[in-house]
Amino acid sequence: MKTGGQPVEQALFGAAQIDVGHTDLGESQLTRPPPQLLQQRLPFPLMPTAHAPILETRTLHWPDEATCAAFAATLAQHAALVDAFIELRGPLGAGKTTFVRHLLRALGVAGRIKSPTYAVLEPHALPGLAISHFDFYRFDDPREWADAGFRDIFAAPGLKLAEWPEKAAGMLPPPDLLLHIEPLDDGARRVRAEAGTARGRELLA
Repeated sequence: MKTGGQPVEQALFGAAQIDVGHTDLGESQLTRPPPQLLQQRLPFPLMPTAHAPILETRTLHWPDEATCAAFAATLAQHAALVDAFIELRGPLGAGKTTFVRHLLRALGVAGRIKSPTYAVLEPHALPGLAISHFDFYRFDDPREWADAGFRDIFAAPGLKLAEWPEKAAGMLPPPDLLLHIEPLDDGARRVRAEAGTARGRELLA
């Protein structure tokens, strides 16, 4: 598995830029995001993905990080989340990792929350809930899917969160909930939430 060359994804909400190299949201670096990052192209061609039909779609507006955190807190209250698979899509700097960290905090994960950028998978354990946070940015060897035990993880109960699912296209099951996070020029986010299953519709309810 390759270990170098990826720009660090940073969440850009308004003027706040959160370096995901830090292990907690409390270690934010507040800087003005470079405008060219909002138009940054993907560093690899997207692979086609066959997903189940979309059952429900909602468009959300996150003017700032507090709104993102509020949505994560609401999502964390749903009982259906304990066995859900959520895909997070968007360009570098969209705020995918920031959303995951807010969701994990709302679920009760304490201590350091590391980004799985280099490890691909970062597991978390809560009473009665196993959480698997994937970042497939560097995933480029299909053999690693079975070798690393990812197939078994997706077959077992628990919450699965996947950033850059495009890199594992054809291996991932259809997501219950798909969040497309789009940075806007004013620093806000437009989020298209798509429910692909009955569980996903419940999460959007």
